[in-house]
Amino acid sequence: MSNVIQEFSRFAHEYDTYNVIQAEVAKSLVEQLPDSHYTTLIDIGCGSGEVYKNLEKNSVSFDQLIALDSSPEMLEIHPSSKKIEKICADFNKLQTFENFSFTPENLLLSSSALQWSKDLDFTMSEISKKSSHAYFAIFTSNTFKTLHETANITSPIYSEAVLRETIEKYYCAAFELKKYKLHFESVREMFNYIKKSGVSGGEKQLTYKQTKQLMKKYPLDYLEFEVLFVKATSLDLPSA
Repeated sequence: MSNVIQEFSRFAHEYDTYNVIQAEVAKSLVEQLPDSHYTTLIDIGCGSGEVYKNLEKNSVSFDQLIALDSSPEMLEIHPSSKKIEKICADFNKLQTFENFSFTPENLLLSSSALQWSKDLDFTMSEISKKSSHAYFAIFTSNTFKTLHETANITSPIYSEAVLRETIEKYYCAAFELKKYKLHFESVREMFNYIKKSGVSGGEKQLTYKQTKQLMKKYPLDYLEFEVLFVKATSLDLPSA
């Protein structure tokens, strides 16, 4: 398992968006796919379509892409085509998975989404029943590590250890940990990024006064991100 640190400037023109890290994570995830064509791809937590855009860039084709997200606004932004089926559904709910049948040809993907599972054990259990192979990229609790330590708050997402332990209950998995740094010209820009990027998942753990104090005390000119990349084969495959 490698631990690659990639650094980005928030102010380099090619990265001047609020989802720079998520975009890079989707790029890295798709680059791991071994084949150039798939029958059915299922993108869990597809967002605005970063996985799909990278499939296109990497010339990975498919007969069908099922793009699933709980946000209608995100699905509206996600690219459309005859091969793409968009489903507005929540991966925290059982009925979401009842509509998917298992086929060995399914390849399940999820980039920058599963860290927000309310019950990771439930989600992994259900996902593992739908596809024999899966590729995940999941943010760990070491994302914003120094910020959380400075503010004396606990990360709202899972640790690497919990992710690995839960995933290995349902999959034979290979893991790779990657770290990213996103640099800012000012702490104010940094906090604006946190608010607008979605990487905090809407978690509001600090008051306005506490946030101002944190902006004064935060010791770095960058934010830290840590992502666990997973190549997984289901342990408990349904009979074909």
